[in-house]
Amino acid sequence: MTLLVIDIGNTNVVLGTYQGKELTAHWRISTDHNRMPDEYGMMILSLLKHGGQDPATINSICIGSVVPPLTSWFDEMCRRYFGAAPLIVSAGVKTGVRIRLDNPREAGADRIANAAACFRKYGGPACIVDIGTATTFDAISAEGDYLGGAIAPGPRGAAEALFLRAARLPRIDLVRPAKAIGSNTVEAMQSGVLLGYVGLVEGLVARFKKELGPAMRVIGTGGLVELIAAESSVIEILDPWLTLDGLRIIWEMNQ
Repeated sequence: MTLLVIDIGNTNVVLGTYQGKELTAHWRISTDHNRMPDEYGMMILSLLKHGGQDPATINSICIGSVVPPLTSWFDEMCRRYFGAAPLIVSAGVKTGVRIRLDNPREAGADRIANAAACFRKYGGPACIVDIGTATTFDAISAEGDYLGGAIAPGPRGAAEALFLRAARLPRIDLVRPAKAIGSNTVEAMQSGVLLGYVGLVEGLVARFKKELGPAMRVIGTGGLVELIAAESSVIEILDPWLTLDGLRIIWEMNQ
């Protein structure tokens, strides 16, 4: 039996296959609102076959989505191409996570999955730093409760905003500048965005630790986390597939 998990984000769709608890393959594709269910289906079938995975063995699917318009399309795709009704992480689904927000429905599926995987794998208290389209900081209590967190723009979006809003600033690659004091515009932007985000992460992690206590662990995930983790020791554990593990755990709880 093979479980397919799908994390639908604003920038990327991340997919993985599991045999039991083992992540056997994973892929990342761009999120495209103009792509039809059949197009996603054919693309995923191609990825599976290229990765040596037999699509016929997939009989279970779990979806976490923060893009509501695409959730129903992926639901349709799963039923049509895999003959399986996916478990969609939403209200009423068992997650093992007590959500301590003013409005628990505000918690995104990715953040719930991260919390479920973090507590199962590393315990609490913990701070999950997820760096992607947005940079999110999620607080997990010693008992495994999701307490809330902080949300900031992601580094790539910040760099793109500078390009779009400032007439003389170019579009840049997110790479480490040679030094903090940039001697040209590109280096200055790379310093401000990349090294600036290091300061953002370190500052918020320090504030979270004051509230959660010195035993708090810091787990980093997301498509851009390695860029920041390379510049700071504040992220103790790198777990790039934390969300996929969380979707697997939530699927297991609902069987």
